[in-house]
This record gives sequence, structure tokens and C-alpha cells, in this order.
Amino acid sequence: MVLEIAVFTAHPGHEEQFAQAYGEAGKIITAAPGCRSARMTRGVEHPDQFTLLVEWETLEAHMEGFRGSDQFGVWRSLLGPHFGAVDMRHVADL
Repeated sequence: MVLEIAVFTAHPGHEEQFAQAYGEAGKIITAAPGCRSARMTRGVEHPDQFTLLVEWETLEAHMEGFRGSDQFGVWRSLLGPHFGAVDMRHVADL
């Protein structure tokens, strides 16, 4: 199992739109082959920051499967207009 951690910084004034867009985008990512679970959290001290946590069966399921699919384009079109920076990484349990 690989955990994707992606921290998004919403454009100023787009925080609520980002959260609403994830309502639809979340369904897309959880339906992706190899996705075990996904959840989005919102910063308490920094409410413009959202952290996506996705459990993937393998790194390839994310990077080649989902990111290489047409569904990634749909997912990105929903969220993309509402964020600027994103810091993404993958981690695995010890």
C-alpha cells in the first residue's frame, strides 16, 4: 500500500469552491482502480490549505493508472480552477 499526500493551497476566495468541487472529484478518485480510500481534510490554522490522503494499492495504480486516465482530466478540471500550489508525495508504511 502507498499513501499519497497532496497539500493544495486554494486561490484566495476560492476555499469554499474548492471544497464543493471535491464533493464531485472525490467520487472520481475513489472509483479509480487501485484506490483503497481517499479523504480530504482542511487546515484549521490555514483554512486555505487542503490535504488529500489517498491509499493506493501500488504507486503505479496512481501514477500510471489514475493519472494516465481520462478520469484524471475530469478530476483536475473540477479542482484545478480553485488552487495554485500543490505539494504531492508518496509514503509507505515501515
